[in-house]
Amino acid sequence: MPSLLERDAHIDRLDHLLAECLGRAGRVALVDGPLGSGKSELLRVFAARAAERGVLVVGAGCSVQERDLPFGIADRIARSPGWPAGHAERLAALADPAVLADPAESAGGTALHGTAAAGDPAGPPSPALLRACRDLTTALLAAAADTPVLLCVEDIGHADEASLHFLRHLVRHLPQSRVLLLLTDGSAPWPARRRLHAELLRHPHAHRLALAPLSRAGALRLVTEGLGEEEARHRGPGLVDVAGGNPLLLHALVEEHLDRAYEPEPRYGPALLSCLHRAGPGVLRVVQAQAVLGEEAPAEDVARLLGERESAGGVARIRATLTAAGLLDGEGRLRTTAARAAVLEDLAPHERTELRLRAAQLAHETGSPAAEVARHLVEAGRAPAPWAVAALTEAAEHALLDHRHRTAVACLHLAHKEAAEENDRAVLRHRLAQAEWRLNPSTAARHLVPLTAAVRAGHLGLAEALVLVRSLLWHGRGAEALAVLDLLRARTGPASPTETGALRDVETWLAHTHPGLARGRRVPALPADLRHAVAPDVDPQLRAAAALAGALTRGRAAEAVDHAQQVLHDAAHLRGSTAWAEEAALLALRVLLQAGRADTAAVWSQRLLGTAARREAPTATALYSAAHAEVALRLGEPTTAAEYGRAALTHLSPTAWGIAVGLPLGTLIVAESRTGEHRSAAKHLTHAVGEAMFQSLYGLHYLFARGEHYLTARHGHAALADFLSCGDLLRTWGLDGAGVVPWRTRAADAWLRLDDRDRAWRLIHEQLSRADADLPHNRGPALRLLAAAGPAGRRGALLTEAVDLTEASGDRYEQVRVLTDLSRVYHSAGNKRRARLLLRQALHLANMCALKPLAQELLSVSADLGESDPAADEAREPGGADALTESERRVASLAVLGYTNREIAGRLYVTASTVEQHLTRVYRKLGVRRRKDLPADLRTSLRKTG
Repeated sequence: MPSLLERDAHIDRLDHLLAECLGRAGRVALVDGPLGSGKSELLRVFAARAAERGVLVVGAGCSVQERDLPFGIADRIARSPGWPAGHAERLAALADPAVLADPAESAGGTALHGTAAAGDPAGPPSPALLRACRDLTTALLAAAADTPVLLCVEDIGHADEASLHFLRHLVRHLPQSRVLLLLTDGSAPWPARRRLHAELLRHPHAHRLALAPLSRAGALRLVTEGLGEEEARHRGPGLVDVAGGNPLLLHALVEEHLDRAYEPEPRYGPALLSCLHRAGPGVLRVVQAQAVLGEEAPAEDVARLLGERESAGGVARIRATLTAAGLLDGEGRLRTTAARAAVLEDLAPHERTELRLRAAQLAHETGSPAAEVARHLVEAGRAPAPWAVAALTEAAEHALLDHRHRTAVACLHLAHKEAAEENDRAVLRHRLAQAEWRLNPSTAARHLVPLTAAVRAGHLGLAEALVLVRSLLWHGRGAEALAVLDLLRARTGPASPTETGALRDVETWLAHTHPGLARGRRVPALPADLRHAVAPDVDPQLRAAAALAGALTRGRAAEAVDHAQQVLHDAAHLRGSTAWAEEAALLALRVLLQAGRADTAAVWSQRLLGTAARREAPTATALYSAAHAEVALRLGEPTTAAEYGRAALTHLSPTAWGIAVGLPLGTLIVAESRTGEHRSAAKHLTHAVGEAMFQSLYGLHYLFARGEHYLTARHGHAALADFLSCGDLLRTWGLDGAGVVPWRTRAADAWLRLDDRDRAWRLIHEQLSRADADLPHNRGPALRLLAAAGPAGRRGALLTEAVDLTEASGDRYEQVRVLTDLSRVYHSAGNKRRARLLLRQALHLANMCALKPLAQELLSVSADLGESDPAADEAREPGGADALTESERRVASLAVLGYTNREIAGRLYVTASTVEQHLTRVYRKLGVRRRKDLPADLRTSLRKTG
């Protein structure tokens, strides 16, 4: 401790006692106080002051390890350096433990050890001990006759009993000597110490100096001296709260803070342990037991855990002592998690295991919750009792319900290791694999082989086996998944409609998500009266996934929108979830996208992502990040799509994604291609993806995305090959009517870039003849390409309709492309004003969505049309659009597109005069003088007019 704060009065009193001692009036002073309150530092500082005055300083410290060594402290005092030459040898000879041997006994060859020699406090001291104390006291006082002596003995509570007899004898003979005996001891509750203190302090020349913890002001001053005023202002209060006014701990915290950049080991823990080790018998043991049980453990439980070594009253007294020292807070708890960790780490491994197992037994016997029992078992790393596996399993189920996945994994891992029956081990391994899958599918992959063997041996039921099928497929082990399905089909018969229904659900899901593996693999149909039966042991989320997958496969997404939203609501709000929960939620989002409800899908995917993040579920977070990225891409927001695509590959590595990596990779490739990051997009194409991925929709998504990248990078033939491959796969799988990806539209785009209008025209007409062709996100792009492939006379009408459709779908990427083409049409027709306005609008959207390649293309289009730089026009646009009313905004948005007042009046069903009045107010509010100066972003506020 760098300074003695709030100890001036104690130093002054010791100075006064030393002055009396120098005048041949020996004194004894007992310095006591809580653990770590600075007793040793007080002795050190005072000893230095005494030495400066010519006083001989003799010191000895007591240790609990040496308390069974007879006359140990007396011997250490006598052999201290500095005694006058004529006295040193005599003192050493008299303090030799051999002098404790009684001559009568020695003659018979036996020394009096044990009770007589050591001076058992329960009986009188032996004659040999009395003679040794008398002779040593006489010699010591003689040595101090010419040289005053400051005799410092620390922690007398740990002194051996023989040495304590010597100190008692010395205290009685101190008057008229030049010896100041300075003793230290902790404030301890043990009766033996209280008796010792009473014996020492009953003499008139004995004094007691009690140290208290630092006041808050004193503690803050200490921190300021160590850290400086500026740092102490920010850090001081927190450090003081942690130290609880204990100078030793506070000093350790200050040093730790100063040396944090250089000292990897924190000093607070060792300082705390130093206090506890010096406290006396049982203190550290009590604190360790409390740390094992938890800070709220009552004294009775701590005593029970320690067995016969401590009573509840003794535990309470120790807690009170530690609270007075500031080591425990006002509630009797360790102040920090670091303190608790230090206390537990001080236990030897076998001691920690033993305490934990006894704590688990105690918790089990007292009916504590399974989580409490399991906590001790997991910490012990063993579960030997018959009830232990059941407690671990129950705790794991509760942890999964509360989304504490790591706790569940720890419980299930130990339960599986300790379970005796093979059936139980198989079920526990299945649960462990699912818990690990929620954290990292790569970790769970190690269970696939033993779980497959368990299914073959009949140790797992149908529900567990179907989850295994999904896991095998995730990791690209399609052949093994089909083998398990074949085995389940063979075991399932007409007499088990529940199992048949569950198998049919998986087959329906498989037909949509892994169609390359599902062809021709069907279970027998259920009887009509059982087809809609609800079995209690069928996973409702598997049933939901199957229903949504069936709707998507049949191209009936619009009919399943309500069901999809109910599934999403359950996924976002229900506390529990099964292995099929994320699968059902992803299919529900796919339903919304294919039904043209991208805005709704964006809301739900964001909500699911927030739920997964709160639940600290990395796998679910990654899945919903990938889903949100896909939705953002559908809405023409490639920057957002890229952000969430990267997040998906951060929460789970590409390896952990298994074959599903095609989903985030594909979205990220398209997003970066549209924002002009072609090199980064090409880099993602170098990820190794197995052939198994192309048996699933993940592979189709990846293949389609690669074609989009090639198309954006102007590699028309490569793009065309990928889009046509998508079509071949969908036809082979029987999913061409499901509208999974618009491969015809993109292939037609590639044909147009390769200047083959006939083939493009045929593909577009095929697309427009499909059942889902009227959906805005499908029809808008098709009409744009039809206008490009068809006669010039029809382009204006087709593109005008496409503008409304792309706006309704929310796809800003397609809006930019349609507006660009429509601008060219108006320019060719001589309507340069409308062409310029459309071009400005397209550029505004392209810049807003970071569509850099399209923005560059627009600049070149502007140059081709002979117009001024639209970017400069954008920079000159005034603000203030928020001041417009809704009707004014509608009028202004149509005016921006170049409609005349009469045309605007016709679309809004108002008079031309009303339009003119609205425009006058708009010009005034926006500070512009004419129609051409209206801000281009006014149109983005209008979803659809007329």
